Amino acid sequence: MYIDYHDHEWGVPVHDDRHLFEMLNLEGAQAGLSWYTILKKREGYREAFDGFDPATIITYDDQKLNELLQNPGIVRNRLKIAAVVQNAKAFLDVQQEFGTFDRYIWGFVGGTPIVNHWEDMSQVPATTAQSDAMSKDLKKRGFKFVGSTICYAYMQATGMVNDHHKTCFRYPN
Repeated sequence: MYIDYHDHEWGVPVHDDRHLFEMLNLEGAQAGLSWYTILKKREGYREAFDGFDPATIITYDDQKLNELLQNPGIVRNRLKIAAVVQNAKAFLDVQQEFGTFDRYIWGFVGGTPIVNHWEDMSQVPATTAQSDAMSKDLKKRGFKFVGSTICYAYMQATGMVNDHHKTCFRYPN
């Protein structure tokens, strides 16, 4: 599962708003856990959060939040679940302001992926100036679980940054 994710998704530029929203929330859910744990629960998240449809998520009431807390298909953390609802509201606000979330979020890298030239994964940073700026702005807009480290992982996952090392077949030649 992890290898398939690396080989087919990680570092591939994403411009679909719903997928960008999904990945932002999955990266936040991963905080303190392994990415493999989240990958195993990914389908559970999609089902539990109505395909990551922000317009539906903002309608969630206390009963729905309590149901989510009982759902073994997701990480049952009250703060992380509430963050998805808050993030949906902030996401829709960003779409309203910028036309698309894609236009907003890709602005942090000037609309073009940053391709790094690492020899091995030990050189890959946990944060960058871009992830710091993204985190700060997302927080200002009301997003939750969007610290700089989470933002950098998000940038890697959505192809805003390509951190495949030089010997990896996914490294752009």
